[in-house]
Amino acid sequence: MNTTRFSLAPAYFPANHEGMHCLRLQGHEAGPSEALWMGVSVILPGGHTSMDASPVEKHYVVLEGEVCIHTPEESVTLGQFDSVRLAPGEARQIHNPHNRPAMLLLAMPYPKA
Repeated sequence: MNTTRFSLAPAYFPANHEGMHCLRLQGHEAGPSEALWMGVSVILPGGHTSMDASPVEKHYVVLEGEVCIHTPEESVTLGQFDSVRLAPGEARQIHNPHNRPAMLLLAMPYPKA
């Protein structure tokens, strides 16, 4: 068993994330994991990512607040406990247009070797 206390979760600093504080909950520097890793992002008002894609799928769950997820084809606003799955290679942008911080859970597999 690997336990990560939220108060001790290590921060990580992904490129092209502005106004966001990202914490690793499982995997990478938070501990062993064979298949996937999980993180939480606190997105400040106006915080956002650029429109980027990754080679693996991503799953997001809004824990607090609301966020907008944009792809080249569509946009959706997600509220508390709403979720979205993005396919491998699907570009996305995350944005918090509101005046309150939002908290977003991310789960994604490790890239195939």
